[in-house]
Amino acid sequence: MNAHSASAIEKQFLVRNRGVIRAFLWGVDQASFVLKENPELIFPQVYNRIQWQAVKEEILKEKMEYERNKFKRPWFRILWKPAGGSALIRTFTGHTIAVLACAFSPDGRKIVSAGSDKTLKLWDSETGAELATLKGHASHVSACAFSPDGKRIVSASGLRDYVNPKNSFGELKLWDSETGTEIAALKGHTAVVNACAFSPNGMRIVSGSDDGTLKLWDSETGEEIPTFNGRASCINACAFSPDGKCIASVGGLQVLEEPESSFGELKLWDSETGQEITTLQVDAYSLLACAFSPDGKRIVSACYDSTLKLWDFETGAELATLKGHTSQVNACAFSPDGKRIVSGSDDKTLKLWDSETGQEITTLKGHTDSVFACAFSPDGRRIASVGGDQTLKLWDSKTAEEFATPKGHTSYVFTCAFSPDGKRIASAGWDNTVKLWDSETAEVILNLKGHGAEVKACAFSPDGKRIVSSDFNTLSLWDADTGKVLATLRCYSYMHIVNACAFSPDGKHIVSAGDDATLMLWDAETGKNLAALEGHTRAVTACAYSPDGKRIVSAGYDKLIKLWDSKTREETATLKGHTAVVKACAFSPDGKRIVSGSYDHTIKLWDFETGNELATLKGHTLGVTACAFSPDGKRVVSGSYDHTIKLWDSETGNELATLKGYTGQVYACAFSLDGKRIVAGDSIGQVLLLTLENI
Repeated sequence: MNAHSASAIEKQFLVRNRGVIRAFLWGVDQASFVLKENPELIFPQVYNRIQWQAVKEEILKEKMEYERNKFKRPWFRILWKPAGGSALIRTFTGHTIAVLACAFSPDGRKIVSAGSDKTLKLWDSETGAELATLKGHASHVSACAFSPDGKRIVSASGLRDYVNPKNSFGELKLWDSETGTEIAALKGHTAVVNACAFSPNGMRIVSGSDDGTLKLWDSETGEEIPTFNGRASCINACAFSPDGKCIASVGGLQVLEEPESSFGELKLWDSETGQEITTLQVDAYSLLACAFSPDGKRIVSACYDSTLKLWDFETGAELATLKGHTSQVNACAFSPDGKRIVSGSDDKTLKLWDSETGQEITTLKGHTDSVFACAFSPDGRRIASVGGDQTLKLWDSKTAEEFATPKGHTSYVFTCAFSPDGKRIASAGWDNTVKLWDSETAEVILNLKGHGAEVKACAFSPDGKRIVSSDFNTLSLWDADTGKVLATLRCYSYMHIVNACAFSPDGKHIVSAGDDATLMLWDAETGKNLAALEGHTRAVTACAYSPDGKRIVSAGYDKLIKLWDSKTREETATLKGHTAVVKACAFSPDGKRIVSGSYDHTIKLWDFETGNELATLKGHTLGVTACAFSPDGKRVVSGSYDHTIKLWDSETGNELATLKGYTGQVYACAFSLDGKRIVAGDSIGQVLLLTLENI
C-alpha cells in the first residue's frame, strides 16, 4: 500500500468517525472535574454522558458497545437521563468552599471566580484550564469584575463581626488580570463589601457594603472619590447604567423574627453628584441583586421572596414579577441583546426568562447547592454560574432554550422505592408531592397531591396496591393504581413529625419514625394508631421491618440503633458504635444482618442475633444518608451528602463501584426486587435509575 492510499484510508476513517471522536471528546470534557480525581473512571463517565447521543448515531453506538465489552470493572450505568441535559458544557473545580461570584472577561476568553476560600481563580473559558489563583484577601471574596479593557480585576471582601464590631472591616483589591499580581488595596468600608463594578469607561469603581454605604473609587490610583452623601440599608449589589451616569443599588433589611418589619429597596443614584435620584421599595423582603438592560431602559432585581422584578428606569414603575424559583434568588443578569434574563437561586437552579414577556424559557439543573452568581458571555452564547457546591459551571445558552425543563421534582427527593413487580417507582420530596414513575419509560404515571408540607417518606405495600406517604405528623394511604386517598392517619402527638415509614411484610401494619423520639404502629386497614414504641432519646430517623415481620429496627439522632419485638412492642436490643446521627437502617433479606448509615461518614454491618458489629465500611467523605441490601444480601448500596452513590461487597466490605458527578446530595436509594437496578433520589429533584454493570 502506497503512502497516498494510506492517507486516503486514514482520511476516510476520520470522516466516518468524526462524530464518534467529537462525542468522546465532549464526554471527557464534561467529566474532567471527576477524572482529575479518578482517571480510572474515564469509560463509565464518558458512557453515561454520551449514551443519549448514541441512540441517534449508529456508529457511535457501535463504538460505545465495543468499549463497554472491553471494560471489566463494576460500574453504574444510568438508565434515565440526568438533570442538566445537554446544555452543560463544562464543570470547573478548584475552590475548596462555596464560590460566591463570577464574571467573563470582555473578550469572553477568561472567567474569574471568587470564593469563600479567600481566593479568586482565573480560568480559560475554552479549555477549562485554571490559569491563576489570586491570593491576598483576609476573608471570603464576595464579588469580582473585569475592567472594560480586560486588563484588571476588582474584587470585594471583608468581615462583619456582630459580637466585636471593632473587628469588622471591608476591602477591595485591584489585580493585574495577566499576571495575577495585586495592584492596590482599596480600604474605607467598615463591614463586608458585597458588590463592586467598573464604570463603562473603566475610570471608576463603585462598591456597596453591609455598612450601608456606596463608595466611588479612582480605578488608577485606588483613591476614594468623596461623592455619596446618603446612606442605605445593607447594600447587597450595585451596578452602573450603560452610559455611566447612574448607579443602581439594592439591599434591604431582613428581620426573620418579624417579617412585617422587613423591606427591600432599589435606589438610583447620580454617579457624578452622588445624589439619590429615587428609591423603590418592596414590601417585606430584601433585594439581593440587580442589573441594567443593555439599552439602560430597564432594571432587573432579584428578591429574597424567590421572585425577580422588572422595573422601568425612567418612571420607576414595576413592569413585571417573574415567578418560578422556589427559594431566594441570589443573582440576575441580562443577555447582551437584552432579550433574555438569567437568574440563580438557593433552589440550586438557574432559570432563563424572556425579558419582554416575563415568561420562563427553561430551567438549568446541575448545581448541587445554592447558585450564588451567574453571567452571560459577551457574545450571549454561554452562561457561567457558581455556587455552594464549590464549582463553576459553563452552559450553552442556545441549547438551554431547546430542551424542556426536566420533569422531576422541583426540590429535594427524600425517598424513593420500587413497586414489588419493579414496573413502577414511587418518589417523594420537598415539593409536597409523591410521584409514580414508569420504570421503563421514565414517564410520570401519577402525581399524588394533597400533602400540605414536604413529604419525607413513602413506601409500597407488599402487594403493590397501596402507597403510604408522610408529611409533618400525618400519613396518607393511596391507591397505587388510581392515586385516590384511601385513608389519612393522624398522629395524636403533634411532635411526631414523620421521618420514615414502612409496611410490615404481610401488609397489615405500618410503622412510622418521628421527631418525638418514638415509633408509631398503625393498622394499615383501619388507620388506627395501635401503639407508641418509646426508647430513643432523640428524633428517630429510620425504621424497617425484618423479613419475617417479627422485629423492627430503628435508628436516630441519639446515635443508636434499636431492635423491637413487633408483637409485644418491647425493646429487645440496642446497637452502639456510630459516633454521629444514624440516618438509615435496614435488614438483610435473610434477616441475619442489619446495615446502618451515619453522619459519621460510615456504614456498619451488624449481626442481628448477637448485636455484634461485623464490619465498618469507609469511603464516603460526608454523612451517609441512605443504605440498603441487595435482594441476595451480597451487596450494599449507599448514598451520601458527598454527592456519590457507592456499591459495597457486604461480605468483604470492599467498595465495588462509585457513581460521582451526576447527583446532588443523595437522600435515598433502593434496589429493585430482582437486584438488577437501583433507584436514587437527590437534593436537586432528580430520581435516577441505575443498573449494575460487570457485577
